[in-house]
Amino acid sequence: MSSALRKPFTQERKKDPEELEFQVFRMQEDMKRIAKKWDVVGIDQTNDENLVIVYKSDSEQRCNIMLNDCETSFRGDWDFSLQALFPEDDTIHIGDIKGPANKGYGSICINYLKELAKDKNIPYITGDIAERDWDHVERLIHFYEKHNFNVEIDYEDKTGSIVWNDSY
Repeated sequence: MSSALRKPFTQERKKDPEELEFQVFRMQEDMKRIAKKWDVVGIDQTNDENLVIVYKSDSEQRCNIMLNDCETSFRGDWDFSLQALFPEDDTIHIGDIKGPANKGYGSICINYLKELAKDKNIPYITGDIAERDWDHVERLIHFYEKHNFNVEIDYEDKTGSIVWNDSY
């Protein structure tokens, strides 16, 4: 069992028990609907202690790690998504991360992506920081460094790259 999967159940709960009970009920219903189309890979907890369902779709060429926050009902689409490609046998390349910031969704999804890399014996996760990311580049640098990525930024060209190596 992954550490990401154990985390929500070992932390002290501060939420109202009735609210958690409602989230668990919703989670059960949402998992049934999500599992019909995607692979459910875990349950985790956000920064504000909401339960989330983590699920994925993957093929030989691409992978999406998605998340549904159990605070709201699943309506057929993810609340957060990390989209990646498998450009080489030893690399996963993050193409895009979509969803709201500062909820813990990105950390949850990146941890599941790392687990996927380890399960597939893929030692590297890479990505690019583009000019379109420049309005939040400092937040991206903090995020990736927090998750043990090597971050290189060219402030003049407004570009950057990230690399995670399983041996770091």
